[in-house]
Amino acid sequence: MSILSFRGVSLRYPPNQGRTKTLAPLVLDRINLSLASGEFVVVIGRSGSGKTSLLNLATGFTAPTEGTITVDDLPVTGPGVDRAVVFQDDALYPWLNARDNIAFPLKLRHIATQQRRERADELLELVGLAGAGDRRIWELSGGMRQRVGIARALASSPRFLLLDEPLGALDALTRSRMQGFLLDVWKKSGAGALLITHSIEEALLLATRVIVLEADPGRLAADIHVDFASGLLAGESPGQIKSSPLYKSMHDGLTGLINRNAKEDAA
Repeated sequence: MSILSFRGVSLRYPPNQGRTKTLAPLVLDRINLSLASGEFVVVIGRSGSGKTSLLNLATGFTAPTEGTITVDDLPVTGPGVDRAVVFQDDALYPWLNARDNIAFPLKLRHIATQQRRERADELLELVGLAGAGDRRIWELSGGMRQRVGIARALASSPRFLLLDEPLGALDALTRSRMQGFLLDVWKKSGAGALLITHSIEEALLLATRVIVLEADPGRLAADIHVDFASGLLAGESPGQIKSSPLYKSMHDGLTGLINRNAKEDAA
């Protein structure tokens, strides 16, 4: 089992170049958080709570001002194949077909052509796009492009999937279908997942743990274990889950927690 850990992590962005010597404000303040293989951790919070900054720290795109981020006790010093990122924008290469987009990370590692092709075809089948490898990116719907993006993230068998609102640009119906798909792919991969979202509904449906960040600066306000994802994986419909008293109670509780933090910050 692998563990991604934040220990006492704070973040300030560098001050703007110029005459001012004012210390830049904190974006994240003393975050302590761990994510293990097989967990699906979803981070929610209002704008300004540092959700995307937290993900950028996990990817290694940004270095913490204080504290440490580790994978299996080894410091994160930059991007690595142990952590794969999926963005809201699918970020696919339009000059490559679906198969070659998925295989691209393997090409960078000088994996042989036939092995790359076989791995890409395995992943196309995993994400429900078997036979679509030769299709160009512009021939795919938004949901299909996100499936290709997720397959590409899985190509190097990462220990952690880092997902920055990957379903945010999709229409409501496609997004609902993709939530179940994303959960199924995560379960089959065995990786840990860290997902950023603004949607309380999405957080409750997908997460094994919901992390709530309060804003200005971003601080850990709650770490809540949930288990609606197991019902979704077992075949329950999202409608059935959302109609349950427990779901409604937890949805109301999270809504109240986020709104309470917003009112306290405004006071």
